[in-house]
Amino acid sequence: MSIKTKQTVVLMTMLLSVSVSAWAENHDPYEPYNRFMYGVNDGIDRTVLVPVARGYQKITPKPVQAGVTNVFDNLRDVVSFGSNVLRLDVEKASTDLVRVGINTTFGLGGLINIADAAQMPNNKNSLGDTFASWGWKNSNYLVYPLLGPSTVRDAVADTVVRVYSVEGALIDSEGWGYAATALKGVDQRAKMLVYTDGLDMAAVDRYAYMRDVFMSVRAKQVNGVYSGAVSEDINIDDLVPADSHEQDSSHLQPEGMELEVFPMGMEQTQLHAVHDVFIEPIDQTVSPSLVGELELNVADVAI
Repeated sequence: MSIKTKQTVVLMTMLLSVSVSAWAENHDPYEPYNRFMYGVNDGIDRTVLVPVARGYQKITPKPVQAGVTNVFDNLRDVVSFGSNVLRLDVEKASTDLVRVGINTTFGLGGLINIADAAQMPNNKNSLGDTFASWGWKNSNYLVYPLLGPSTVRDAVADTVVRVYSVEGALIDSEGWGYAATALKGVDQRAKMLVYTDGLDMAAVDRYAYMRDVFMSVRAKQVNGVYSGAVSEDINIDDLVPADSHEQDSSHLQPEGMELEVFPMGMEQTQLHAVHDVFIEPIDQTVSPSLVGELELNVADVAI
């Protein structure tokens, strides 16, 4: 493993240690189940997905890998469009629609990501983000079987998106649908190898590490603060936004302890890439900015 990757792991571990001490003891009320399911997922990951991902990465030409990633990234813009429509966010929904139109029409069905090359805004909002904007701000950590780190809120949202998936709408054949889902998972897993290989070097509790990274970044994304175990009892009246076009950050800041979020510079895309570590075929590509920001000021770190 390169020195740069080792430095990244060391920095991530150091930064995380600052955050972990701030967590309330009961912030993971489903921990017995979560650790069990994490073990199941991790076993499948190590014995099946990692070898397959390494093989895919080794034998598949880079341009083909990029094309596969771009196609699924384009489909995620469709999901983002639907999520922003539900939030009545006309500006972001319009941007998503234009991205899909450009990449599908001029990018050969999404094989070429012209929208990113043109530096168009890349929203990648999920249904879970929509639920958060409607009032379901905080939700306890939950390890989704096979899919990995999530919350109760995001698990509900992801289940809906999978049942009514874009891929399913485009592919009539059930067999081809499963093949597309498998390819999506393998492609995403291959891109996370450099990060998960680094975690194996670090003397950390992998379960706790990924939980705290996921929850802290997710809190940052929905402009909320995860302050411990929270009630999942949702008042339907609270799910209707007072103003769908402008979110008041203070409304999304619940009372309680504030968790320090380390400077990973993660946007929605990067967060779901962390989600993909545990084989969540939900999402998208890891931005190079993630590596760059993690490697800030690591030149003096002793390895």
